[in-house]
Amino acid sequence: MEYKTGTLGRVVLARFDQGDDLLEGLKELVRKENLRACWFQILGGMRQAGVVTGPKEPTMPPDPVWAEVDGAREVVGSGSVYWEADEPRIHLHAAMGHHGETMTACIRKNTKVYLILEVIIFELQGLDATRPYFAEGGFNRLTFGR
Repeated sequence: MEYKTGTLGRVVLARFDQGDDLLEGLKELVRKENLRACWFQILGGMRQAGVVTGPKEPTMPPDPVWAEVDGAREVVGSGSVYWEADEPRIHLHAAMGHHGETMTACIRKNTKVYLILEVIIFELQGLDATRPYFAEGGFNRLTFGR
């Protein structure tokens, strides 16, 4: 385990509407506000998403199990954003429910909002944290400087 301590900076509250692309919109907001390290929560509805529901086997690097979410889902999730060079890297896990059945997954691509999705972002300050590619694991990993 590694860790660093920091402080909370700005708090950004955003609303995404029907058909908005959540992941692309988050990246745009993070770039515009120059949020270098942050944690966020989402609450609302998703219509579409490409998600990973876990690895096929517990190996490293993992072989992901992909699924497509298509149709209205209630969603609550938590994620973080750290940068790799000039690109914000989003890591978002969420529970998505439909008619009493729930899927928990890592939301990765092709995200479309259903009705409304509220997002609160907490800026983290005083941390030298990035998310570079970790070749041994096959993923982008939170990494601390200094």
